[in-house]
Amino acid sequence: MAHFTRIFGVTLIFLGIIPYLATGMESITALIPAFFGIVFLILGIAARKESIYKHMMHGAAVLALLGLFGSGSGLIKVFTLIGGGSVERPDAVISQAVMAVLCIIFLGAAIKSFIDARKAKEA
Repeated sequence: MAHFTRIFGVTLIFLGIIPYLATGMESITALIPAFFGIVFLILGIAARKESIYKHMMHGAAVLALLGLFGSGSGLIKVFTLIGGGSVERPDAVISQAVMAVLCIIFLGAAIKSFIDARKAKEA
């Protein structure tokens, strides 16, 4: 899971930097996924130490939940875009929606990992 966390962090960093550069570096808020990605990357690197692995992965799961709450509105707005409607800053909406979906995927993987670890400990 630590390796997945590092990959996830790098993915979010790119999700923040690419739209930021593509939109002419107009708004620092486009980098929010990158800021989350940096923290995920740090947690994934720190999780290499076995004694704090569990804490880092729980921290990563909480961070993914916060990321989902923060970007979840993009999921709703992206359906407006798909339906042909208009929204303010469509690039930001798409970036938020992608971050929300990625956070959902990470949370699912983290929960499965926690369940598998619990079952392995009991066996």
